[in-house]
Amino acid sequence: MTAQVPGASDSREDSAAPEATGDFRASLGVAVDPALLELALTHRSWAFEHGGAPHNERLEFLGDAILGQAVTVKLYRDYPDLDEGQLAKRRAALVSSVALAEVARRIELGAQVRLGVGEERTGGRNKDSILADTVEAVIGAVYLSTDPQTAAAFVLGLIEPLLDDPERFTVALDPKTTLQEFAAARGLPHPQYDVTSEGPDHDRRFTARVELDGVLGSGVGTSKKAAELAAAREVVGKLQNRRASRKKRK
Repeated sequence: MTAQVPGASDSREDSAAPEATGDFRASLGVAVDPALLELALTHRSWAFEHGGAPHNERLEFLGDAILGQAVTVKLYRDYPDLDEGQLAKRRAALVSSVALAEVARRIELGAQVRLGVGEERTGGRNKDSILADTVEAVIGAVYLSTDPQTAAAFVLGLIEPLLDDPERFTVALDPKTTLQEFAAARGLPHPQYDVTSEGPDHDRRFTARVELDGVLGSGVGTSKKAAELAAAREVVGKLQNRRASRKKRK
């Protein structure tokens, strides 16, 4: 299945190099339509700077639904003893912006996104929100290019590493509690979060910072809770990596 996307091929000099995009498309392992993939990689900031060209938000909307369905079915089948609430928590962890941003970094998606000048300057290629949204848009492009079964398999391939690491999965469910447990095990004080906010009330962004055992973490979210969760998750991840490195040296 192919699709013609008006404007998707305009001004290629402002996007990722054609060769890089072609290599990235091949690395996905599915026959995704090139025009749809280019659209999926086009952020609204780029579209705004190019006369209102098409961008990826409609594909993101579609991909979000495909992602949710594939993850829900997977969890339902694999965890027959979990109740609805427990399944919902696991699904939320797997489809969260943090989890999807991790997926995006693993497949080196950031380098492929078409960004406006402002987003480029402010580090948009590494922003969790942009990376997560683009993953969903790519899923939408895969769905339209192939079929429901192929799209579902593609989604499961993306999240499989998250499911294969039980410790990380537990952290994703409740990183603040995990960080508290780390502190208690080390005899350290309860982690304290420093939270600031900026922006208008209708589009406020919160930034949280937390430190434990000399390890700093920060997180950004649309709520204080989301920012604190992201900050805690970063610290726990760093502590786990430090512990793994020490084990390797022994």
